[in-house]
Order: sequence, then structure tokens, then C-alpha cells
Amino acid sequence: MIGALDIGGTKIAVGVVDANGRILAKEEFPTDPPLGFDHAVQRACETLARCTAQSGVKLQGIGIGSTGPVDPVTGIMGDVNTLPGWQGGNLITRLSAEFHVPVALENDADAVALGELAWGAGKGRLRMICVTIGTGIGAGVVLDGKVYRGAGGSHPELGHHVIEASGPLCTCGARGCWEALASGPSMVDWINTILPADYPCQDLTGREICARAVRGDEWARRAVEREGYYLGIGFANLITLFVPETIVLGGSVMKSANLFLDQIHQVIRQNCGLVPYQRVEISLASLGQDAGLIGAAAVWLNHFPLSEDAS
Repeated sequence: MIGALDIGGTKIAVGVVDANGRILAKEEFPTDPPLGFDHAVQRACETLARCTAQSGVKLQGIGIGSTGPVDPVTGIMGDVNTLPGWQGGNLITRLSAEFHVPVALENDADAVALGELAWGAGKGRLRMICVTIGTGIGAGVVLDGKVYRGAGGSHPELGHHVIEASGPLCTCGARGCWEALASGPSMVDWINTILPADYPCQDLTGREICARAVRGDEWARRAVEREGYYLGIGFANLITLFVPETIVLGGSVMKSANLFLDQIHQVIRQNCGLVPYQRVEISLASLGQDAGLIGAAAVWLNHFPLSEDAS
């Protein structure tokens, strides 16, 4: 039985997950970043203790998927723009001291990728990229069944590769990166530049744009068409670079995947002439809204494969 923490800038999900990816108990609470790292970790510990008692099990370890950057070896939080003041906090040290079990940590995108690899749409694949498209764009890369790490164990930020150098400025400091052109908020930013003055656009979101496109709204349809194009460009680049067996799509924007998939495939056909793109399966994530929590359990299993003394 594995304790699982999914730490995001808005909420923290905590639960107990078994070795088949089944959630036995879970709770969520707001992250409240201004209250600080220590407050959030203490509340997570209290919540995990309740979930463990509710499940009536003994934890073998704790897996964590956290918005990053994070150091999966040391457990130390980097400079996360959605969690100001948390830099330097050590998740592995704090959780292992509280529960006296081994703890494993990964970036949240890598955690979701490991969950989909173990129990979801990527099961049985050795080369997979899991991309989540929502408020931002995150991706976990799995090569030969293992999470790919860059220099110093770093997590590659595929959502910030530049696909249009003259494009909009991104929070990362670059112009025209994938996230700045194809995330949910970027759809809203762009449509606001073309809408007539009398268009009802108060509290417009990416989800609402997709809903209006389904209802036949011409302005929303244009935004969806642009979104599909830039999603396609990003995926075409990933296919050319990695030629994975599968790309798994998740995140809030992909809840409207039927609006984008045809154009995504068209752009891939136009831009991947030097690689066997036909052999790359594009599928939707299958773990649903609990993908981060289930992925956190997969993080622990990836670091600590079940052995005789854990079975």
C-alpha cells in the first residue's frame, strides 16, 4: 500500500493507492501557497494519516508528484512560480521522518506519465510521451521504460520549446513557446485579440471556447482551429525528435480532444515526412481526474520495485 501526494499550485490531493493503481482513500485541500511550505506539508501529513487509518492498511512507502522544478534525488523544491517561498523545502526528508517509510518524488508530469505507463493508456509501452494540456503544457518522457532525465537529473520542459519565434511572450521568458501558443489560457488571450466589441466574453475560459465552438460560434471555431494547428506543430516536433510508440494526451483542454484530433493528425502528416509517424499512436489518457494521485503511487513503485520484503 502506497501513500500518494499530488501537489499542485491550486490543490493538493492525498490518498492511499494499492499496487494495482486502485485508490482506497483520498482527500483534497487547497494548497494556499502564501501560508508556506511547512503549513502545506503538515496538513498533507495529517491528511495522509487519516486516509491510512480509513483504509486500515500499513504504508510501505510514499510517492509524490509535484509541480516543479523539483529534484527527484534530494527531494528539494526548486523555484516554482506558483509556489512562492517554497524553494528549498525538502519533501522527501519531511515525509520520511513523519511516516518512517521510504519516499520517492518526481515532477508531476513525470508522475502522470508513470501512472499511464503502469496502469493506463501507455501500459506495455517502452517509449512513450505523456502530454498534459491545461493551464500550462507539461510532458513526461519515457524511454526504454524509464523516465528520461537531463543533465543533473533535470526534467525537460517540452512545453517550452519554441515553435514560433515571433510569437507571444511566455512566463518562462521566451517568445512563441508551445505553452504560450497552445495552452488553455493562450486560447483566451488570442480570441480576445479578434473579438468584436459587442461579443459576450466575460469570464471566458478555454473550456467555454470549446463549448461555444460545438454550438457553432464562429469566433470560437477560429480559436479551436488555431489551437489544433499549434497542438499539431508541437506533437509533430515531438514525433520527429523521439518517434515514440505512443503519445498520451491529458489535461483539461484534452477533454475536448474531438475538436482538435483531426487537425492534429493533419499537421503531423504534413510535418513528419522523415520519420515513420504512422507508427506513433496518439491516445487519450485513461486515468481520469485522479491521474496525478495514481501517478504518485507509480512514482514510488518506479523507485522501489516490489521485492520479497515488500510483498
